[in-house]
Amino acid sequence: MSSDTPNRPMLYDPTEHRIRSFVTRAGRLSIAQARALEELGPKYMIEYAKAPLALEQAFGRKAPLILEIGFGMGDTTAHIASAMPEKDFIGVEVHTPGVGSLLKQIGEQNLSNLRLIQHDAVEVLNNMITPASLAGVHVFFPDPWHKARHNKRRLIQPPFVKLLAEKLAPGGYLHCATDWEDYAVQMLEVLSAEPSLQNSAEGYAPQPAYRPLTKFENRGLKLGHGVWDLVFVKK
Repeated sequence: MSSDTPNRPMLYDPTEHRIRSFVTRAGRLSIAQARALEELGPKYMIEYAKAPLALEQAFGRKAPLILEIGFGMGDTTAHIASAMPEKDFIGVEVHTPGVGSLLKQIGEQNLSNLRLIQHDAVEVLNNMITPASLAGVHVFFPDPWHKARHNKRRLIQPPFVKLLAEKLAPGGYLHCATDWEDYAVQMLEVLSAEPSLQNSAEGYAPQPAYRPLTKFENRGLKLGHGVWDLVFVKK
């Protein structure tokens, strides 16, 4: 997810013939982020394991689960979790400053319905999330890889969409958003081609009320830039 800048961590790596869910980037921790990791990490972070996640144990209850892939600094994630206390959320992010930032917000807002996993999202999906267990998946502003020769590295491609669809329960949704029009076109094409998903709109969807505009989006919209939302539902 994005706050002031869009999150750009995901790609498909054809050289390895598998999906990767991030590009390693350096990041400097603030004092507040480091403190949040130390003090709140043990309570709100879930350790990656090659075993199905025990959701009721992780949250202490049974509730619809939303998975977010790549939450950036976590502002939007915290907003949505706060607005939907009846649902549980797991955010997956590899970059430590973003994890620290969202942990800080969890503590400040007492978000008991939000947990974080700091690991490759593809491995999390493959090993920890059971089929048909998700009520929703959010993928907001993944790396657009805007140069044509790099388009093949984009995350939203058939193998990854198929994996996401397998984890959605019937009636569950996949919500993607991008601020690159040609990526939006590709997303629409790839999502429409997945036989187990159905578009909730005629083409692009109106921005769902639960996804707030970020500062980055507001600046872009004032400059005439577009943002495209796509919401597909599991059949």
